[in-house]
Amino acid sequence: QVQLVESGGGLVQPGGSLRLSCAASGSLFSLYVMGWYRQAPGKQRELVATITSNSNTNYADSVKGRFTISRDNAKKMVYLQMISLKPEDTAVYSCNAKLTGSSFAYWGQGTQVTVSS
Repeated sequence: QVQLVESGGGLVQPGGSLRLSCAASGSLFSLYVMGWYRQAPGKQRELVATITSNSNTNYADSVKGRFTISRDNAKKMVYLQMISLKPEDTAVYSCNAKLTGSSFAYWGQGTQVTVSS
């Protein structure tokens, strides 16, 4: 079993930066594909970025070049560095953990990111 706790959200002006963190508990963290997803009001949840156990990354087109996902397996942490934030980045950002080949995923409770002047 994996538990995920996100932190680092908040209110930021357009063009600003935030770093989200996801703390994981449980065993075999290094084997999980970790991801960040977001859901804006009235919209479906969408993939933001994923990182595999050997740190291969994948990004949504809308965040490429602005967001960077990383992980620290020793600390059981996943990060999402966000720069050049736009109002359309406003959403609840959630951390996700999934083993390759499994249809089951663990989710955190989410952290709110609001980009507004």
